[in-house]
Amino acid sequence: MAISSERMEDLIGTFRESLKEQGFEIYPFKVGWYNAVVSHAHHLPYPADTLALVVLSTPSMFEQSFLPFLQRQCCEAVRDPIDQCTAHTVSSSVSLCFPNQSVDVSYDYEMLPSRRPKFLAQTAAHISGAAYYYQKSDIHNPPWGDKKVFGVCIHPKLGGWFAIRALLVFKDVQVGEELQQKDPPDCVCSQEDRIELLERFNFRWKDWSYRDIVPTEESYSSRQREYFLTLPGQRGELLRQWGYLTDTEK
Repeated sequence: MAISSERMEDLIGTFRESLKEQGFEIYPFKVGWYNAVVSHAHHLPYPADTLALVVLSTPSMFEQSFLPFLQRQCCEAVRDPIDQCTAHTVSSSVSLCFPNQSVDVSYDYEMLPSRRPKFLAQTAAHISGAAYYYQKSDIHNPPWGDKKVFGVCIHPKLGGWFAIRALLVFKDVQVGEELQQKDPPDCVCSQEDRIELLERFNFRWKDWSYRDIVPTEESYSSRQREYFLTLPGQRGELLRQWGYLTDTEK
């Protein structure tokens, strides 16, 4: 039996607040919405009305979740610290908020044996209404010919200053017809701005200017910018300089 939207909010409300305090946002959707726009190879193997959530990290995650995570000496050398923090935060909240639910959690960095990602993160963000996924197909007369041009999600309040981190599927929860799909806010409306966005993201991505294609309410702090502008192999040394890692940790 499918649950109502009100019961769905009762189910996920505490989880939403728990993650919000740690710098994350969640957006619910039905598995069928996702499967309708991806190839069969990327389908999620659940009934169409199954409840799913996409998890985003906001700029405040760095100070509210990541640095405290490092301060507790939770980091292990075998994993990327940001990925490890995300997995720790999400899994802990899932265990606390859904002790009697069967929840399948996938992270953006996880791959299937076929080397496909476990889920298409930007597609999930778009169909959930979280962030608009701007692609070459959104341009009426693309100026790039046959050149490969990658798409990018833009959040209505955060622009490009966010990341898509995880997908949760509630395997035993079906949602009724009350939950209707809504398009994400189209905040890059003009063709000129869309072309500018995709050019910034594809050809000038290192300057991060695509993230500011729209006015934003929040962006990365100076320390967070320093961390992400540091090459991954050198971030451990940066964290040691900040005093968050010991000499035995990477």
